[in-house]
Amino acid sequence: MTREQAWNLVCEFIQSENLRTHALTVETAMRGYARLWGEDDDLWGVVGLIHDFDWEVHPSLEGHPQAGAATLRDRGVPEEIVRAVLSHADHTGVRRESRMERTLYAVDELCGFLVACALVRPGRTLVGLEVSSVKKKLKQKAFAAAVNRDEIAHGAEELGTPLEEHIANVTRFLAAEESRFGLGRA
Repeated sequence: MTREQAWNLVCEFIQSENLRTHALTVETAMRGYARLWGEDDDLWGVVGLIHDFDWEVHPSLEGHPQAGAATLRDRGVPEEIVRAVLSHADHTGVRRESRMERTLYAVDELCGFLVACALVRPGRTLVGLEVSSVKKKLKQKAFAAAVNRDEIAHGAEELGTPLEEHIANVTRFLAAEESRFGLGRA
């Protein structure tokens, strides 16, 4: 699956600009880690881009991402990609086995949280966002309440990367391209 095909799929199924932005941030984080570790950044980016493509159509644990996986298979998407999409949700029972699968799980919730952090900063920016500030916000349950903090911590643990380093990595990856996400402007 090419990046263009992945983006077309996202646009076909997702109307919400916020959800499209989330897809772009997860793609960016996945590409960042792929480059860091010498992996295939095109493959990893596609996985990040499409991981939630079916959320608007199937916005429940019963439907997402299982129904989306069926759609991907019907369209001939390679099983490696389908499996990664399935593995990002604990309730599917698909164990995360590859580094790519563990990375998708690790960056998913964190990307959403980091965007929320940027939106409340002067200049709506990730540039200069300190890990200590992110950790402080993580302790505030009312801030970005929909973000699962346990998944953020567990994701870093599955990666074998200290939480502070993981936060710093993803912040750096996203900050470098923040204008793509509507950030970095007042």
